Amino acid sequence: MSTGNPRRWWALVVLAAAQFMVIMDTSIIGVALPEMQKDLGFSQGELQWVFNAYVIAFGGLLLIGGRLSDLLGARKIFNTGWVVLIAGSIVAAAAQTAWVEVVGRAIQGVGGALIAPAAMTLLMMLFAHDPKELGKAMALYGAAAPAGGTAGVFLGGVFTEWLSWPWIFIIYIPIGIATLAATKLLPAVGSRRGAVDVLGAAAVTAGLALAVFAIVRAPETGWASTSTVLQLVGAATLLVLFFVIQKTVREPLMPLGVWRVPRLGSANLAMTLLGAAWIPMWYFLNLYLQQVLGYGAFASGAALLPMTGLLMIFMTAITARLMAKFGAKPLIGGGLLVLAAGLLWLSAIEPTGTFVVDVLPASLVAALGMSLAYIPAMMAAMSGAPQEQAGLASGIVNTTYQVGSALGLAALTAVATSQGAGQLGNLPTLTDGFSAAFLWAAAIAGAGGLITLLAMRGEKAETPSAAVPAAQDEHVRA
Repeated sequence: MSTGNPRRWWALVVLAAAQFMVIMDTSIIGVALPEMQKDLGFSQGELQWVFNAYVIAFGGLLLIGGRLSDLLGARKIFNTGWVVLIAGSIVAAAAQTAWVEVVGRAIQGVGGALIAPAAMTLLMMLFAHDPKELGKAMALYGAAAPAGGTAGVFLGGVFTEWLSWPWIFIIYIPIGIATLAATKLLPAVGSRRGAVDVLGAAAVTAGLALAVFAIVRAPETGWASTSTVLQLVGAATLLVLFFVIQKTVREPLMPLGVWRVPRLGSANLAMTLLGAAWIPMWYFLNLYLQQVLGYGAFASGAALLPMTGLLMIFMTAITARLMAKFGAKPLIGGGLLVLAAGLLWLSAIEPTGTFVVDVLPASLVAALGMSLAYIPAMMAAMSGAPQEQAGLASGIVNTTYQVGSALGLAALTAVATSQGAGQLGNLPTLTDGFSAAFLWAAAIAGAGGLITLLAMRGEKAETPSAAVPAAQDEHVRA
């Protein structure tokens, strides 16, 4: 039996840092959004593209990132992803117009889509020789995600308040360079022959982007307008084309047979609805704190720290124990219902509200729901997959969460705008719009909880370590 790479724990530090940074990239922009809106000329409805440009590129390209990692070598793709992320950070930091900022964020998303699956592949290679070590490594790697989310909220406030918003992107440049210098600790794997389903990746990414664009524009152009209908039909056509391509090409990004894995479908539906409810909550809560309650960037970031701190504690120390005792189904369903309760509470916000009354208790309830549901849904999606499909199952569930986030944010921004959230300076109408978004997010989370409790098979999810592919030692070198 292999004793493993002697530098594997140092390598884990590099991989965990990558996970930390990729997740931080989705949270660090939140408190900076109002300042970016003022400087770059985003409308209230267009502002979501700062977030969605990253999410669409990241979610739409995760599967092809995993495929390239398999074919070209995980370390090579990991390094390439960091180069792309650094390039996107430079563009985003230097942007003087809204469209350049969106392009920079999309480039960052492409980098993240290369880094994330390559990092998971490398982790499996380093620790698959010992299930106990793998469990410890997965726990440490997993803890980097909520830590990155928490750090992003705090650092976004610090940089925006005392430096300027471009610093939320500049920070990635030295960290990226340092990470590239440390990748010599990671195992290198030779490339192998195989095809890359570029057409499939283009179809799913373009379909998602067109759907979000149509939903964002619908309040302005009209839901029944010719342009909106054509855009939505085009998006649906591209997504159907993606599935046709997957059925016909020799080496698809997503072999459709993977959906026969037990609970993969229900777990991915839960993740889609979880992203569609959680990300809009986080987005509109930032705007409510700054545009209605008048918080500065640092105060807004600090106000979200209790919520992100609770997330980190539960995800790293409590949720796994609860799942071992009760199984995935009650935690996913119950977590979504608790999230719905927190969102419903947030929908009662007032123009003259306060943080202690209107935000803190409701946000903690919502964070509790998220922390109960997220990891069990991930585990449920992966636990039934055979060894050769474990990575694919992981990539799919991450993709569906990102897709749900993008579509949910687009739809609820349209709802908020139609209810007055586009009228900056008018606190009652702004609050009405944000309240409507929270209310519909609660409906999405509640529907997800009920569907999970009714539709998901009830057996406990196993730790996916059994599904981790064995390391190919003959291809690994320090």
